[in-house]
Amino acid sequence: MSKKLQIEYKPISEIIPYSNNPRVNDEAVKYVAESIKQFGFINPILLDANGVIMAGHTRLKAAKQLGMDEVPVVYVDDLDEEQARAFRLADNKTAEFAEWDAALLEQELAEILELDMSLFGFDGDSTLADDMLDEKYSLAVNIPQYEITGECPKISDMMDDAKSKELISKIEQSNVTDEEKAFLIEAAKRHTVFNYRNIAEYYAHASEEMQRLMEQSALVIIDVDNAIANGYAALMADVLDMMEDDTDA
Repeated sequence: MSKKLQIEYKPISEIIPYSNNPRVNDEAVKYVAESIKQFGFINPILLDANGVIMAGHTRLKAAKQLGMDEVPVVYVDDLDEEQARAFRLADNKTAEFAEWDAALLEQELAEILELDMSLFGFDGDSTLADDMLDEKYSLAVNIPQYEITGECPKISDMMDDAKSKELISKIEQSNVTDEEKAFLIEAAKRHTVFNYRNIAEYYAHASEEMQRLMEQSALVIIDVDNAIANGYAALMADVLDMMEDDTDA
């Protein structure tokens, strides 16, 4: 069994980057630096017995950018040279196999009210959103079909607006100007969480006029080759907006 790991603090000047590090990380540095500013340096840099980085090159660059003198480190000195080399690659590679659950991600982001998550790369125009759009969904090929399974849901079953209503109530009771209230109320509506499975079910029972308006609002996606694709149960609202923009172009 591996020995217990211990955290210690080490001057940045004594930490040695791995000279053959194959990971390109410059674009991530600003986001990691912002994370350290907001939450602290809570993820130590891993070093081998010689003080060379095994994992944490981006964190080191971020610490330097922030002007830090020392950072927390953990020595992993019970691996031989080949194991250390393999770990450096495996540590980066295994992270590539994790994916985002878009619906849960949307809900988590909706619960974060005080922090600007775009500072950490969560943005409508971010690589994350682009990747999810490119890899998971397409307006041209094989949109996932949803088979209708039950009774027509109620309107209230298609969304959770509790957070939006709570925010709007606070805004209406505030002393800000009417113009500011109007702006904040519109912004608060983005915290409404949509249940796309129930939306798909409702769409199947709706009138032609309602269906057309739901399509125009990108609540459902239409593919001319696949007929009606009833429901993206795991689409972020931002991704839906992007799809709607592409269709209108």
